[in-house]
Amino acid sequence: MQDVQKWSKSPFVAPDGTRKFNTATSVIPGFGLSIGVTLSMLSLIVLIPLASIFWSSADLTVMDFFATITRRRVLMSFAVSLETALLASLINMVMGLIMAWVLVRYQFPGKRLLDGMIELPFALPTVVAGMALTSLTANTGLIGGFLASIGIPAPAYTRAGIVIAMIFVGIPFVVRSIQPVLEKVDRQMEEAAFIMGASPVTIFRRIIFPEIRPAMLTGFGLAFARSMGEYGSVVFIAGNKPYETEIAPLLIMSELQEYDYTSATAIALGMLIIAFLVLFLTNLIQGRAAKRAGER
Repeated sequence: MQDVQKWSKSPFVAPDGTRKFNTATSVIPGFGLSIGVTLSMLSLIVLIPLASIFWSSADLTVMDFFATITRRRVLMSFAVSLETALLASLINMVMGLIMAWVLVRYQFPGKRLLDGMIELPFALPTVVAGMALTSLTANTGLIGGFLASIGIPAPAYTRAGIVIAMIFVGIPFVVRSIQPVLEKVDRQMEEAAFIMGASPVTIFRRIIFPEIRPAMLTGFGLAFARSMGEYGSVVFIAGNKPYETEIAPLLIMSELQEYDYTSATAIALGMLIIAFLVLFLTNLIQGRAAKRAGER
């Protein structure tokens, strides 16, 4: 009787005893307070720092801005960053899917250790990662020396080295985006398709891939954005040759060291616009893919 009285006073139970859900009742404080805290944190952490870039570029005219970002050295640094970040993100999308598949679908000794090591690039200082990757891929390193001995140029101080560094820092974003979605895929649908004679490739293409495609796009976008702005792990392995292996963040640092704050601000603003467009397009494609998956 006490339990009935207790539940009858619950905001989730109507007077007639039927269950209901009151959207005004929440564990978190009301909408007004919650949205206020959200906007305050968003402004302090994201909006105000980004707005400072636009504020710093207020002295720039449109002609000055385009004159700065269309310099050959600047354009080449953008091209190097975009090309290497795109290639690294595509590799991460494929390899991240395979790694997430292994972590979700198989049981093996050391699985927990491997699962924890996926997040190591998050915690490892990027400078340490850059030094370690450079020592491995240089001519005198373990990997670079082996490749040089068989006639393959060592990756260090080339664009291949930049891609390796970006793969290192971007792979956790893809794995952690796909892994929880893959865990929720209904295995019964796969079993039913297998019983009906579908091949493993067909099962993956028609059942699994539509479910994980939005997560793959999310991981790709996050990895691409991180790779575009990566500095610490890339600066050691890139070689920093103008027009060849010089990335845009390094060029910004070079302009700041020369006290050319106007050029540095213009290049930073250009990178901000590129990153925003890439993330916007990724979210747009992800939304359409999720909508199509829901319609199915």
